[in-house]
Amino acid sequence: MEQCPRCQGAVEELSLGDVSTVTCPHCGFADVPVEHQPEGEDPESWRDAFNRFYEE
Repeated sequence: MEQCPRCQGAVEELSLGDVSTVTCPHCGFADVPVEHQPEGEDPESWRDAFNRFYEE
């Protein structure tokens, strides 16, 4: 990957031991795989969050 997929700027490769990734110093893109699966309880609704905020 020579160009950033977000801004088409030049990317830099970062390595630590056997692990490496690319990042864009211009827009902050980082090619780091992540999983965005919530764990635990159901998320709180906005209404419940506001009610909890105003009760405290």
